[in-house]
Amino acid sequence: MSMTSVNTNTGAMMALQSLNRTNEALAQVQKRVSTGYRVADAKDDGGAFAIAQTVRADTATLNAVNEQMGGMRGLIDVSLTSLKQVSNTMIEVRTVLTRLADGTINDEARDQYNQQYAQLRTQITNFLADADYNGRNLLTGTSPADDIVAMRSESADAADLYTLAALGPDANFIVAAGPFATAADAQAALTPSTGDFDSINKVINDAMNRLGADARYVDAQITYNRDKIDSIEGGLGSLIDADLAKESARLQALQIRQQLGTQTLSIANQAPQFLTSLFGGR
Repeated sequence: MSMTSVNTNTGAMMALQSLNRTNEALAQVQKRVSTGYRVADAKDDGGAFAIAQTVRADTATLNAVNEQMGGMRGLIDVSLTSLKQVSNTMIEVRTVLTRLADGTINDEARDQYNQQYAQLRTQITNFLADADYNGRNLLTGTSPADDIVAMRSESADAADLYTLAALGPDANFIVAAGPFATAADAQAALTPSTGDFDSINKVINDAMNRLGADARYVDAQITYNRDKIDSIEGGLGSLIDADLAKESARLQALQIRQQLGTQTLSIANQAPQFLTSLFGGR
């Protein structure tokens, strides 16, 4: 049984409750539209937000890992560039040694070739010394003291670390010093059993082969990490992203409900005013 009272307006209270619920729903939808997230913080969904934060940490770590792997790739590229120049110079060294091994050249020509040999050897030394990247040099460093250890995934477990071993000292890549006073001395330098030319050349080729394999591995790991980040972010989006098309439609509907609720509350507040006519005394 309804009762007319100036103290208690049941209709207005119900209208106000409905309007408050609409305003709360509208605020939530506006938050989703403005942030783009269905779960923007722990108040929206504590469990989903906790999972999202863990996934974000993994993604941030993978991005940092790829930056580190990129630095490693830079060092490999610089080292390969240096070794390529060393290898090209070794071809010239062999040419000069072959000329020095010729017993028919005179002393003046031999002196010129020995000077050329010394210059080529200095070039090799400079190429190796200049193979620095961010303060590191694989060609002059020694293993294991100068090895580079990098994470290859978001885990820091030993199984998820990648080691790039130093190849130095640089003496490994430098042929014996001259001069070669006789043809026999030069011939001995070119002979595998008595000279170091072939063994040094093999060390250079082996180093380039190993660094080439390292470069391919690092590139593959970086690509894998990028793909993994994309997959993780896709899953994260399914968990916490808002469906903006749906939220936009809901926003419009709630705005209309808010307007109607305001009007309903206004009408309910005016309802008790008819009581004044009962005491007017016409």
